[in-house]
Amino acid sequence: MEYAKGRIGRVFTVRIDHGDDLILELIKLAELEKIESAVFMLLGALKEGKLVAGPKENRRPPEPVWTGFSDAREILGIGDIFQEDGEPKIHLHAGTARGDDIKLGCLRGESEVFMVVEVFIFELEGISARRIMDPEQGFAPVSFIQIPDNE
Repeated sequence: MEYAKGRIGRVFTVRIDHGDDLILELIKLAELEKIESAVFMLLGALKEGKLVAGPKENRRPPEPVWTGFSDAREILGIGDIFQEDGEPKIHLHAGTARGDDIKLGCLRGESEVFMVVEVFIFELEGISARRIMDPEQGFAPVSFIQIPDNE
């Protein structure tokens, strides 16, 4: 286990509108506001999306199981924003539902908003965290460098 201690900095309340791409809009906001480390939660609806819903087998690096939808669904999610190769990387796990059909996974690729998605972003201050690719694991986990409390 690795960890870093910090505090909540700026807080953003964001409305992403019908037809916008959820992931791209979050990336644009992170670039515009220079958000390097944050957690967020969201609620609303998506017209379409692609999700990774686990590995095909229990081995590393994982081969993803893809699922998706294109039938306008409610969405509830939690995620984070950290830099990877100098750019904001969105990591978002979400549940989507339409009627009794429920899907859960890591939202990647298409993420077109239906009506509206509301996002609440909590910037993390006092830590330095980056995503660094680990070829053995097949993904870029968060890596931490502790910043002294007096900075």
